[in-house]
Amino acid sequence: MTTTAAATTKTKKRKARITTFDVVVYFILVALMILMLYPLLFVVSASFSDPKMVAAGKMLLLPVEPNLDGYKYIFQYKEIWTGYLNTIFYTFFGTVLNLAATMPCAYALSRKDLRGRGIIMIFFMIPMYFSGGMIPGYLNVKSLGLLDTRAMILVNGLVSTYNLIVCRTYFQTAIPYELQEAAVIDGCDDFQIFTKIIFPLAKPITVVMALYYGVGRWNSYFVEMIYLKDRGKFPLQLFLREILTKSTFAKQAMINGQSFSAEEMMALIKQADTANMIKYGVIVISTLPMMMIYPFLQKYFEKGIMIGSVKG
Repeated sequence: MTTTAAATTKTKKRKARITTFDVVVYFILVALMILMLYPLLFVVSASFSDPKMVAAGKMLLLPVEPNLDGYKYIFQYKEIWTGYLNTIFYTFFGTVLNLAATMPCAYALSRKDLRGRGIIMIFFMIPMYFSGGMIPGYLNVKSLGLLDTRAMILVNGLVSTYNLIVCRTYFQTAIPYELQEAAVIDGCDDFQIFTKIIFPLAKPITVVMALYYGVGRWNSYFVEMIYLKDRGKFPLQLFLREILTKSTFAKQAMINGQSFSAEEMMALIKQADTANMIKYGVIVISTLPMMMIYPFLQKYFEKGIMIGSVKG
């Protein structure tokens, strides 16, 4: 009886410890969830609120004086939709090109019978740590005749070395090499092995790479800002940056007390109000596609990020 009572006491203590641990874990998770969701909810609420109330700091979470003026103005702003279409074009075709270059290259580097693959990998890794710089890169693009072209945006960053390493690791660990040897015995060449065996089995890593490349393409603006001059080729993120810059400039100019005529001051105020009215709506519209796509890719993403975490 004494032994049973002692075991029961230990079990209760163990359960108490586990419960306390669970409470702490859930508290941390809830806190992290709030920290991550608050900026998103704030932007969505601000897009429906009066911009003056938002600028005055009177909106904390829920919309204040809700209206749809910002979204009405966005639908009338033709350049935003031009940028939206350009971003979709760059993201879709750029991601396809990224996958077309990364996946076969990673497969080749994963082959045990590829001679000198270690040296080749070193050449891929060098640009991760050493870059030629912005000016040499610009001169190189200019000499190739790619300035102010869509082709430049599509081929820029065609292969990410980090993504290449992840793909190579997946091919080495998740797909048995014996399948490739069996295919060779059956008479398949390297192209047939990749297209008919390796690629169909690599759906998780393909989706993960598409997500990585797609999000990077969707959010990209710096390269486009350097190499594009034609506003008809600008992505959405450049127009969003322009709106935020105008809002910040007008606000700082009025705060600093710079001397302006009455007409210039009214133009600045109108510019700041317009920018504040549409900037949150543009942020919502620009992030909406990625938020809609991610839930469908989440299961593959979870598989992809576990690559190399378990051995044996």
